[in-house]
Amino acid sequence: MITENLYPYHLVNRLQSWFNSIDSASRIAFSQWHNGQVSQLTWKEVREHSSAIACHLLELNVATQENIGLFAHNSMNWSLVDLAVMQLKAVTVPLYATSSIQQAAYIINDADIRILFVGAQEQYQIACQLKPLCPQLTTIVVLNGDVELVDCPIPSLHLSSFIEQAQSKYQDELNKRIAAHNLSDLFTIIYTSGTTGEPKGVMLDYYNMATQLYVHEHRLKLNSDDISLSFLPLSHIFERAWSFYVMHTGAQNVYLTDTNAVRDALVDVKPTVMCAVPRFYEKVYSAIQSKVAKAPLLRRLIFKWAIGVGNRNVKAQTEGIQPTVLGRALYNFADKLVFSKLRQGFGGRIRFMPAAGARLDDAIIAFFLAAGVNIKYGYGMTETCATVSCWEDGCYPLGSIGTPLSSVEVRIGANNEIQVKGPIVMKGYYNRQQETEDTFTADGWLKTGDAGKIDAHGNLYITDRLKDLMKTSNGKYIAPQMIEGVLGQDQFIEHIAVIADARNFVSALIVPCYDSLEEYARSINLKYRDRLELLKDSNVMALFENRLKELQKNFEQFHQVKRFTLLSANFSMEKGELTPTLKLRRKIISERYQSEIESMYRE
Repeated sequence: MITENLYPYHLVNRLQSWFNSIDSASRIAFSQWHNGQVSQLTWKEVREHSSAIACHLLELNVATQENIGLFAHNSMNWSLVDLAVMQLKAVTVPLYATSSIQQAAYIINDADIRILFVGAQEQYQIACQLKPLCPQLTTIVVLNGDVELVDCPIPSLHLSSFIEQAQSKYQDELNKRIAAHNLSDLFTIIYTSGTTGEPKGVMLDYYNMATQLYVHEHRLKLNSDDISLSFLPLSHIFERAWSFYVMHTGAQNVYLTDTNAVRDALVDVKPTVMCAVPRFYEKVYSAIQSKVAKAPLLRRLIFKWAIGVGNRNVKAQTEGIQPTVLGRALYNFADKLVFSKLRQGFGGRIRFMPAAGARLDDAIIAFFLAAGVNIKYGYGMTETCATVSCWEDGCYPLGSIGTPLSSVEVRIGANNEIQVKGPIVMKGYYNRQQETEDTFTADGWLKTGDAGKIDAHGNLYITDRLKDLMKTSNGKYIAPQMIEGVLGQDQFIEHIAVIADARNFVSALIVPCYDSLEEYARSINLKYRDRLELLKDSNVMALFENRLKELQKNFEQFHQVKRFTLLSANFSMEKGELTPTLKLRRKIISERYQSEIESMYRE
């Protein structure tokens, strides 16, 4: 239970201390990485730019707690706008940069947004088509200066002009708003991407965020010299809340707009901390395993030996056992031969990496821990302003999602559902009183939709995603995420969607990893005209059949994928098949690939 006054943890209040610090003119707050080029802003510049944006918004008569839209990929400008809106006591409503016209219009109308900040050409073009759907839109501000402002029915200007045109006469009003901030004010409404149904706007206030800042100080310690690479979407609570914690400590956020360049950025930026979702670790793990499999026998043996040494080291740490002189020497040798080189792929300076957003297989976590990559696996929701639980320092309870943060209460309710209570829990869903009531128990606990358990040490475990559980026509319950987590580790599998609900056996839609598959085709001198022809080849089908057989050998029979279909196109956020944290939208996938699914169940 928190007994300390949380007012100093009000984010706007905390930022003022960095804006007014002695070294604000020299200390870097934000950096932008793009193709090896870096631009930077000091805390003094962040204050000046965000204040100018806020003053111009005051000129546009932005009211306290008015909703302002932000439709863009990650950038320094994204956070500048966010901070400006917060200083005004207004509310930032982020839209995912991959949103379609219909998705954007839904949020803009539901939140009654009249001022919209957009990022690049793609978002601007969508925004210019919104007037018939969103007649209340009066202003578009474009963050990227390279965007060409076309004949748009909604008045538009670049952020640079928006800042230049700001009038200092509004500074006094801005100062009054900053002085009047309250912990009960909303700072954001985040529309949950959802795996089913229409998105709902989660209302989060400064008390939620102040609590997260406070409890993170006692669980995941940052310092002002840390550098965080921001590549998960800021529109999602995971990266957004983390970026606020980085700002809170005076550390540096480095923004990456093009997520496809994350590996290059890691090597160049050399971050000390970074958030990532399980799919990131799965892809890195798969690439490493593929490279090792092609190495000479001696290197493969050295690699296997090193992982064994690393696993023993992690086990000793978890059990609080001091390593022997020999054990320490062996680990240092393994680190020099193998692990240090592996960590160079992360830039070589990573202290720890928070991981959440979906299930991450224990074998993958154990691998990275053995190699000295300190993954802090945890659990959270938009509705809890991010983190509910995570691993503590020196404790790696594989299979669990860690212990709850201080002030957070967790219990196991009906149907083994994980339920949460505490100051991190949202105010409710915007404009949705009934759905808000339905999300809470009669005695005020948030229903997470995840089934779980708590062990004797207080570690929380997710056993199933209640909404994802599938029941076969034979009455067997299937946990698709477990199956997908194991099979998705394979170097030849990019994405996999399990099908089982009301069916008499488990099947799967598989998107191959085409880099690995095409390399395999070359190795057996397989000729093909296009991907469709490649996927139909008997050698390829046999490859996947054999790999699935090996991967599933420890599954119970009713959990095993009996038939599969290989797909030529990736699942994507743009097509609505993936959420921004790369979770599957099963309903959309099932509808889109209905004919492929039905063909797997024909006798």
